[in-house]
Amino acid sequence: MADIAALRALIEPEVKALGFELVRLAMLGGTSDPTLQVMAERPDTGQINLDECATISRRLSDLLDEKDPIEHEYRLEVSSPGIDRPLTRAKDYQDWAGHQAKVRLRAPHNGRKQFEGKLLGLDGDTILIDVSKLGETRLALADIDSAKLILTDALIKASTPLSTEGADKIQQER
Repeated sequence: MADIAALRALIEPEVKALGFELVRLAMLGGTSDPTLQVMAERPDTGQINLDECATISRRLSDLLDEKDPIEHEYRLEVSSPGIDRPLTRAKDYQDWAGHQAKVRLRAPHNGRKQFEGKLLGLDGDTILIDVSKLGETRLALADIDSAKLILTDALIKASTPLSTEGADKIQQER
């Protein structure tokens, strides 16, 4: 199994050197289809385009070939976090306050492991989320197993690409 902390220490400086932030680094697919997933974004816009993903992929591919930190074969996948993005960093809970999210804890908090509601922000190492029938709920960042935004019209509007140039052109095969 790959050491994610060691991979992060190797990969994150390269992603930053290219002008991006690492959103998530994960090894997915188990032994049948191991995939090293790298999610990145521009810090100023929270977006990334296909050419930028390709640039990061080439840089990381060369680095990983040279350092060879993973003992088995795997695929490298570089992508955008997407609209219904995972919330992996403390700043994500502040940046996406006002949007709906689903949070899963490692262990139950007041008898529950899953919480869904409107993100209210961050208070130190605690996220604030407004959960239906519970109200404002405080969850420790250290207790979160996974979290992601929920696709809503408001999130789609907030995630509109900065440039839609060329989006109205359709190429047809002849």
